[in-house]
Amino acid sequence: MEGCLLRFYLQENQRCHGRLAWEWLLDEANRQGIRGGTAFRGMAGFGHHHHLHEAHFFELAGNLAVEVEFMVTEEESRRLLEILHREKLRVFYAHIPARFGVVNPDSDDPPEPPVS
Repeated sequence: MEGCLLRFYLQENQRCHGRLAWEWLLDEANRQGIRGGTAFRGMAGFGHHHHLHEAHFFELAGNLAVEVEFMVTEEESRRLLEILHREKLRVFYAHIPARFGVVNPDSDDPPEPPVS
């Protein structure tokens, strides 16, 4: 399938509708019928303020980034971005063209177009 890798970067303590934003985003994508998504917690990083944040053994959660990504069609990407815009959730994202599929698919997987 042709589509994109849609990757979002959120603060781990960022909230939407009283829930952690990364958790809300995964649930919303699931409600939209997106095939799957994954959240990753960063161990270190910096953002637009150029302040380095690092995970330490005794540090409480809150300052690090959580990356949430989905492999989606262009239509699914458009719908998910519209939802984030409507919810006024401030999120940095990357939209990267991608070809994706399943090797040795099950009978219930969508059919793959031939690779050219």
